[in-house]
Amino acid sequence: MDEQANDSTVLILGHSLWADTRQPPLPGHGLAVSGGQILTAGTHGELGARYPEAQVVDAGDCVITPAFTNAHHHMYGVLAHGIPLDQAPAGFWPFLEEFWWPLVEDALSHELIAAATDWACLEMVRSGVTTFYDCLEAPNALPGALEVQAEVVRRWGLRGVLSFEATQRVSDENGELGLRENTEFYDACQARADLVSGLICFHTTFTCSEDFIRRTFALAAEREAKVHMHLAEGIHEPEYCLANFGRRTVAHYDHLGVLGPHVLASQCVQVDAAEIDILAQRGVHVSHQPLSNCEVGGGFAPIPEMLAAGVNVALGTDGYVNNFFEVMRAAALLPKARLLDPTTMPAAAAWTMATQNGARALGFEDLGTLAPGNQADLLLVGADLPSPLEPHNTADQLLLWRNPGDLRGVM
Repeated sequence: MDEQANDSTVLILGHSLWADTRQPPLPGHGLAVSGGQILTAGTHGELGARYPEAQVVDAGDCVITPAFTNAHHHMYGVLAHGIPLDQAPAGFWPFLEEFWWPLVEDALSHELIAAATDWACLEMVRSGVTTFYDCLEAPNALPGALEVQAEVVRRWGLRGVLSFEATQRVSDENGELGLRENTEFYDACQARADLVSGLICFHTTFTCSEDFIRRTFALAAEREAKVHMHLAEGIHEPEYCLANFGRRTVAHYDHLGVLGPHVLASQCVQVDAAEIDILAQRGVHVSHQPLSNCEVGGGFAPIPEMLAAGVNVALGTDGYVNNFFEVMRAAALLPKARLLDPTTMPAAAAWTMATQNGARALGFEDLGTLAPGNQADLLLVGADLPSPLEPHNTADQLLLWRNPGDLRGVM
């Protein structure tokens, strides 16, 4: 791809290059970047000889990695930090009914949404996230809530996929407003074609009727758009589905005939082996939020089992703890305790969930790895660790001992 090199070509020469988190890092390697794209990778000497006029960034004290994709965010969640509670919610349903819905989502205005989005974008840049999916539920801020978010995201230059969580929990009329918010925003983004895009979103089986869910998928199919929903975040939804439909949640969606590679299902905590098989067979993408699952008492999602079945599992913060290094650590460490197996969920698997799996879940084929032709979304992670970094220990050391403060650059 030398023909794309120009005066703005930059050589980023690192301690090592971890271009694909499924493969070992390459010591003494770097990248040539131009026009926001990766031209090629190579040793420092090879790159210098190939692009002698290029600007050079000396990142010899850093590991070059792909940037993170946050596959499930509620940016307005920052507004819940520090809200005093006379009594903490006693379970997942009380968390929604007594806390999250009345005190957070129902209180959102355009002004609060803009402020929260601004702060969330700052947190993401600091934490190494350049691409994200956000799910906004603000029933009293319709219409126009997504455009408020989009204006802020565009100022930050992040790659944002935005949606409104349409739900009938307030009223049928409010649910229709939510669907319209999604479709009109999606169409506007398709026409504009910048870093901000949309998808079609609804909440759950227990806040949306079967007809509402079918129509949501039909609206998405008209646009060839992806669909997102929360799925079995706690025991409430599987119990609800069994009581009302005689089937567990994933089986019910499969019965409706709506599952496929166009679906991004978040949480998927309370799913059994048969449901995991359905998710794998239908090519459904799953986003995993390990720390927020702990916060709401939802349980421990069977992530190693999903990965073993071939499900593409991405990683998200859920708007709770937005330090992506902490979220990766939780994704890697919690399964070891649950399964009593220290060999499960190796560090590189958590990094892969945070990078290429997330990009794939959101439909970005040119993100997640630092391959020639891909977007140059990358991190410079400080390599100044007490134990020398070697290809065999890079993933573990970066997972366990690095934090946002150790980022030397986010592109």
